Amino acid sequence: MPAERITPKLHFDKLAHFLDLEAEAEKQESLRERTRLTPAEAEASGNSLIQLVIREEDAGLGGRFLVTFGKRNQTLPLPWTRLGAGSPALVSEERGGAASNNEENIWRGIVSSVRKDSIQVAFNQLIETESERPTFRIDRATDEISRARQRQAMDAALHATSSRLATLRDVLIGIQKPLFQKIETIQPFNKKLNASQIQAIEFALSAEDVAIIHGPPGTGKTTTLVELIRQITKTGGRVLAVASSNLAVDNLLERLIVSGENAIRLGHPARVTPELREHTLDLLVEHHPDVRIAQKLTRNAHSLRRQASKFFRIKPDPNYRQSLREESKQLLNEANQIEEQVVASILNGARVVCATATGLDPERLRGNRFDWVIMDEASQSTEPAAWIPLQYAERLVLAGDHCQLPPTVLSNEAARGGFNISMMERILNFAPDSLSKLLSVQYRMHQDIMQFSSDIFYDGLLQADEAVRTALLVDLPHVSESPLTVNPIHFIDTAGASYDEEPEPDGESRMNPLEAELVVKKVDELLTHGVSPEHIAIISPYSAQVKLLRQKLNHGIEIDSVDGFQGREKEVVIVSLVRSNPEGDVGFLADTRRMNVALTRAKRKLIVIGDSATITVHPFYEKMVKYFESIGAYHSVWEE
Repeated sequence: MPAERITPKLHFDKLAHFLDLEAEAEKQESLRERTRLTPAEAEASGNSLIQLVIREEDAGLGGRFLVTFGKRNQTLPLPWTRLGAGSPALVSEERGGAASNNEENIWRGIVSSVRKDSIQVAFNQLIETESERPTFRIDRATDEISRARQRQAMDAALHATSSRLATLRDVLIGIQKPLFQKIETIQPFNKKLNASQIQAIEFALSAEDVAIIHGPPGTGKTTTLVELIRQITKTGGRVLAVASSNLAVDNLLERLIVSGENAIRLGHPARVTPELREHTLDLLVEHHPDVRIAQKLTRNAHSLRRQASKFFRIKPDPNYRQSLREESKQLLNEANQIEEQVVASILNGARVVCATATGLDPERLRGNRFDWVIMDEASQSTEPAAWIPLQYAERLVLAGDHCQLPPTVLSNEAARGGFNISMMERILNFAPDSLSKLLSVQYRMHQDIMQFSSDIFYDGLLQADEAVRTALLVDLPHVSESPLTVNPIHFIDTAGASYDEEPEPDGESRMNPLEAELVVKKVDELLTHGVSPEHIAIISPYSAQVKLLRQKLNHGIEIDSVDGFQGREKEVVIVSLVRSNPEGDVGFLADTRRMNVALTRAKRKLIVIGDSATITVHPFYEKMVKYFESIGAYHSVWEE
């Protein structure tokens, strides 16, 4: 039977179904956290913080209320948590140790910062409670606003006719062929760009519809995108630059500002790096001189409303109260008009607007068009989110690496249907060469650390720049010579030594205590030879192992999951694989893209600890161990 012909309706109906499945999966997980788990179990999962008190209250971030929470005992640090800057949060007053389900005692906010012993949340309203010494619980919340925006964007794309959006839709789902034009050779602003970066920029500029920049680890993808944006604005073009994470947006914004670009940031200021908040639309609007007039009008309007509600001994003329309310309403309308004009003026004056894809507010962007939408981290975004910025686009550039982490999807059914395949990966599946350019020179890691990943994921096309090709730990100041510091890779095989994995108590993750002890030993050895703690990171694919290692190490060393370390790098990275069992069960180590991320974070030294008898059941790890053997990086735990 011939394959079913793709149509816009089929395509978007499928995505809408997946979005519904994902919403239900998030709802069920949230419900489980709040009802089935005890408060202590919910906190141990990383999705909640309990028994908190208010430490400080302040105002800021565009008129929002900032509340800092911590444990009542101020010497206690916060436990490990998935709540981070930008996380949507539900704050509830605890009653008898449990979170309140009374809507009046639940406040929605955005986490603005997390410190070792405190967490700050930004609210649009004050927290008011009648309890004398209330304690609070904070839970990670679902983001229904972003989901609504995804549905609206897909609906707009589905029903678009005789418009730029309709053309882009047909190109992006494979109904219509993309077009390219010839362009002149560019004169780069950044004279340090390599040939593959310049070729990728010229290729993107030649696209009439869509182009993809494929950026493997360390290949200067952000540097390339900044140059591309500067080339566009040089000729008077406008750019909407988006990414799936706030961190990636801020990274791009910072580089653009340093380059002298007039760029502004959309989104809740709490989700923005503090150093960049002055570039957010909210704060630019708040500090605009015209808005002070609007604020005065608003104060006068509220004063009139209070006057209208005031008790009078002698009953006033009924029209008196009504006239006060009408005057108040007129003042508020005038204030709103002034703010809207200021917003429009600031947006229209910006050559570059930066935001997360789901952070694009259609009310604020109404009427705006951009010559280009440039989407960083495109391989990490589910497809519905990618359609949001396309409503404002003439052309599209997708940048990312589909050989690294895919979009995070909670619903197993949606994932099986392909919801974890990004728009970028889907397009590359039907047009792998004609729509993309590979960045082939990497500036991060020693060639031996790079080579395995290059061979497996990038057809052996990556090259190490001369500056990093032979860079070793021993070359750093104050680092002494030892087997650990003069070789770029160290694989320690724990096979046959009873380094058995264990299930997480009261959890679904895995841990390996003996492997964790070996990690600690290697860290101590590195520190003894002069390696600075801030140059070391420890990565494990399993959250239970991450928590265990954080309990064991207090050197200020960064310890995180693979997902948490995406886009990051360190001089030394230790990878704890955890899995060690007689069945050869590798669990989600089978997601080799996740391992590609883990193996490419290190600049000068990569240490991998794992049980070869377990992991080499999988062909990827069999090749990995053979590669380590071929370069003399293989060591047995018995040597330890």
